[in-house]
Amino acid sequence: MPEGTHDLPPLDPAKFQDPFLTAKGESRATVGLSALKTLWFNTGSLCNITCENCYMDSSPKNDDLVYLAHGHVQTYLDEISSHGWPVEEIGFTGGEPFMNPEVIPMIGDVLNRGLKALVLTNAMKPLWQKRDELLAIKSSSLTLRVSVDHYTQEGHEKERGANSWQPMCDGVQWLIKHGFEIDIAGRTLWGEDEQQSRKGYQQLFDAWGLKLDAHDPRHLVLFPEMDEHVDVPEITTQCWGILDVRPDAMMCATSRMVVHRKGEPTPRLAPCTLLPYDVRFDMGETLKEAHGDVSLNHPHCAKFCVLGGASCSV
Repeated sequence: MPEGTHDLPPLDPAKFQDPFLTAKGESRATVGLSALKTLWFNTGSLCNITCENCYMDSSPKNDDLVYLAHGHVQTYLDEISSHGWPVEEIGFTGGEPFMNPEVIPMIGDVLNRGLKALVLTNAMKPLWQKRDELLAIKSSSLTLRVSVDHYTQEGHEKERGANSWQPMCDGVQWLIKHGFEIDIAGRTLWGEDEQQSRKGYQQLFDAWGLKLDAHDPRHLVLFPEMDEHVDVPEITTQCWGILDVRPDAMMCATSRMVVHRKGEPTPRLAPCTLLPYDVRFDMGETLKEAHGDVSLNHPHCAKFCVLGGASCSV
């Protein structure tokens, strides 16, 4: 359980059950796809480390999401091209994407089609082992977003485990040395206010020689903590006005994610990066099928997106 959630009340089991109504019988909020701008590929749930609170439950043993193949990616990129959809960015997440043996050809294909590629990585051994291949496809259209859970070794290793700090630093410094575009993703579980966190990250960036502005949320993303077992309000249709939040500002208004669940014959579509396993959010096999509305019927929808104001996309 994430730090700071131990004493919070548990989630009411009556919540997030009906896709159309909340536990109180109110109309549940939905989000329509305003325009498909970002398509994510979950390359597989295997990771080289096990974090204290991984959003995806990734680990060296979790293969519930099997490796995507390059051919799968090509199929979806072809579908985008054939329909002329306004996709701007292709994201790769996991697990650790660089563990997928075909990730470099996947990224290369995206870049060759004139699209931007964003790869979420821990910058550790799997990336290090592919550094020569990565150099061969380096492009200003390729961004590596490195997970740095805290700007101190103590904080980072509390979440990611002992001996995880230095390999990450080595990976980041190699990326800096070779001129890759880098962003950083941090966490907000430390009981610090945002300005304190961004100041600490800026000091780290300066020490690395990384020319990023830690106060720019496009380049340092601070993700809110999530625990689907902790109570959180359900989002009703009236909440948009009460919270002064727009449905089209939600991640699922502009993105979808391709996942391949173990035991299923083909990859499938999920509404966002946060719901890869929950089959209630299965949106079909093709992007055309996945253009339907999304019911905000999960604690992550409320905690991360509506109340947290976060998005995995740029």
